[in-house]
Amino acid sequence: MAVVMVMQRCIAPAKYVREENGLELIDQLLPRPVCRVALAGGETALQVAGGRLRNALEKSGREVAGVFWYGGECCPANIEKLAAAVRQSGAQMLIGVGGGRALDTAKAAAFLAGVPVVTVPTIAATCAAFTGISIVYNEQGVFQEISRRARVPELVLVDLATIARAPVAFLLAGIGDTLAKWYELEAASRKKPGAAATRSALQLAGVVREILMQHGEAALAAVGRQEINQSLAEVVDAVIMISGLVSGLGGDECRSAGAHAVYSGLTGLPATHGRYHGEIVAFGILVQLMLDNRVEEAGRLIGYYRRIGLPVTLADLGLVSLEPHEMDTVITGTLATEDIRNMPFTVSAEMLREALLAADVLGRGGGSGM
Repeated sequence: MAVVMVMQRCIAPAKYVREENGLELIDQLLPRPVCRVALAGGETALQVAGGRLRNALEKSGREVAGVFWYGGECCPANIEKLAAAVRQSGAQMLIGVGGGRALDTAKAAAFLAGVPVVTVPTIAATCAAFTGISIVYNEQGVFQEISRRARVPELVLVDLATIARAPVAFLLAGIGDTLAKWYELEAASRKKPGAAATRSALQLAGVVREILMQHGEAALAAVGRQEINQSLAEVVDAVIMISGLVSGLGGDECRSAGAHAVYSGLTGLPATHGRYHGEIVAFGILVQLMLDNRVEEAGRLIGYYRRIGLPVTLADLGLVSLEPHEMDTVITGTLATEDIRNMPFTVSAEMLREALLAADVLGRGGGSGM
């Protein structure tokens, strides 16, 4: 009898709620036994959403045991510091507020503190609010690992009005990061033919790509006007919820591949630290396509990137010229990731060097449109 391989997945949070003014619903959505909570997040996010959350919680008779800044980076020291603060506060639950790094820190700190976590994304730049993993960096912002020592959120609460008032660059980055779901899964799934979870994830990833192509420009325009429309709601759900489901179904072996590996390698250069995660991932998709010899697809994608404002060259990422030692840093960092091993073929240093340069050249030449 053939041996059936064991599969383990952290699929999804217990509940996802997206409302125009969702923050005011927090008291209705938390379990009644929870009466003492802590808030943690980014400084701006806590200024934007912390007051509304605190008011809603206190009106329902719940105590806010503490409000903590997450530290500015999802690194081991900040995770441990936040976990200690949550334990000391006596909170029964941690509510993370902000962008991806703040939410990843909250999920990891909740895991260490032994309490459930709720995520409240104030931007739609990644699916971090939804997933049961944390992307961990060092204190300088260089990628270290994908950590499974993170709580799957009990609740993801999306306040669409807050996201509509955030800078449009965050949603643009979210589109870039989320587009990678299709391209990375399509590549990684070639090593997992026929697996039910993988096939399901691939179908969902195709839906995500379709939503972004159909609604992305209108959603970006809405945020530019600080307005809410149906396209924005569709894109936010695609970036946070559906993309998160794709990650949960795909698991470690299909969650990401070349695009995120290139992202990790590029974080080794300080010049990229001012760029958003999804911007760098978007360029990583182009590099992955060049590795896969899919030049025509890369050209079509560049046309779309140019229309909405995603980076298509190394210079767009602040890398006007790469010195040999800088290229070596990127290559070493990329090849050290587990993501690159999800590609359907072995990637060598020379292949990667050629793909990085070829993507840059194609981007400087323009794209064929999409």
